[in-house]
Amino acid sequence: MLSKNEIKGKGKQIEGAIKAKIGELTDNPGLEAKGEAECLEGKVQEKAGKAFRKIDEATEKADKAISRKR
Repeated sequence: MLSKNEIKGKGKQIEGAIKAKIGELTDNPGLEAKGEAECLEGKVQEKAGKAFRKIDEATEKADKAISRKR
């Protein structure tokens, strides 16, 4: 299941892409750059969320394995 950060990151990517496209269509380089930056921020947030989720899953799996050996 996706983490909150993964979902929020995807949302930022979509929002940023929309802003960038609007900036491009309206010839507004500031808005375009802001959108691109927001899109990149969303990608980083999504990747960080995925990494933390994977760590949590691995930790839970290790805990279960250790519990079974006792």
